[in-house]
Amino acid sequence: MSDSITPIPAVRVHTTNPNHHLWNNNGTWFLHYTVHPTPFTKERIRRSLGTKCLETARQRRDSFFQNLATHGTALPSRVAAVA
Repeated sequence: MSDSITPIPAVRVHTTNPNHHLWNNNGTWFLHYTVHPTPFTKERIRRSLGTKCLETARQRRDSFFQNLATHGTALPSRVAAVA
């Protein structure tokens, strides 16, 4: 038996807010989310989605979280490359 902790992705989605996890920084949309690398720590992550278009940002956010759900912790190095 291994003593290592296996991370399990969990995404909170607020259906009443279609822009959940999105943040507009001076016209460029970012994805923001929180990871818990250990049971006692957390880290806020913000990644540029490389677009000024809200619809494109939503599509890239959805692709990112779909990739996370499919591949677990194997995240792409750039969010924009997922779209």
